[in-house]
Amino acid sequence: MLLTFYKNPPGCENTCAALQALRERYKRLKVFPIGKSLLGREIQALCIGNPTGATLFVGGVHGLEWLTGMLLIRFCEELLNALECGGKVSEIDVRRAMQNRSLIIVPALNPDGTEIALCGSCAAREFAPLVNSLTCDPCRTWQANARGVDLNHNFDAGWKITKEMETRAGITGPAPTRYGGEHPHSEPESIAITTFCMAYQPRALYAIHSQGEEIYYYYGEHTPSRSKMMAQILASSSGYDVTRPAEMASHGGLKDWFIEKFRRPGFTIEVGRGKNPLGLGELDRIYKKTEEMFMIAALL
Repeated sequence: MLLTFYKNPPGCENTCAALQALRERYKRLKVFPIGKSLLGREIQALCIGNPTGATLFVGGVHGLEWLTGMLLIRFCEELLNALECGGKVSEIDVRRAMQNRSLIIVPALNPDGTEIALCGSCAAREFAPLVNSLTCDPCRTWQANARGVDLNHNFDAGWKITKEMETRAGITGPAPTRYGGEHPHSEPESIAITTFCMAYQPRALYAIHSQGEEIYYYYGEHTPSRSKMMAQILASSSGYDVTRPAEMASHGGLKDWFIEKFRRPGFTIEVGRGKNPLGLGELDRIYKKTEEMFMIAALL
């Protein structure tokens, strides 16, 4: 296992070393960039099987939620080990189950935000003055990318409603959280994931966030009828609740855009409980509770 990786925060250097180690250990794993962040950090994808029509997991959309990327990398490692050894993940025979399935994991859609949340404003480079002007403690407040845009408000799904809610909340410009930008897909990170989805047509999308132990599956009239059943299966596995997000999080998200654009199942899964950022000490507990859910999600 990547023991050193799981004992340290997932900064870009640590994460890149972990992905390189996985790629060297497991020849069936493909690792490739899907784009770059505002500050030029690569947004990496891990692929098992055919990338076209794969199930897509996305973590690290918000800076403080860096533990989600670690969970996904650990799941990927467990899956690869089972595929190589003929083993099981949560009592599921992985070789047999994955014969007609493929998986793509993007551990950190927002690497700049992750670095800012872990290291402070210095990680924002030329945007450090902006970060300093918006918060005195980015390691406890920073969810946005380096420009102060919350990526999960930046997608083209209910955009006008999103902006109206932001205005009512007094959010009119860059902020540590909940500012959706000047227009949909204004940020390179949003462009990277939407372009990737358009090119590779995922069969389903799971955006992994923290915290709350909740599953969201619904977005308007284009929500597939099977999505509710899928969410209930995932909830039964994990003990999480199937619900709907609060008003400020009800539009503009990645799963909202995915459902609206492709009319395929899209989900937001809020892992863990507590206050972000959830610490390294929570990793094992959350992983044990979510492993079966992730495995089932990859197969549904």
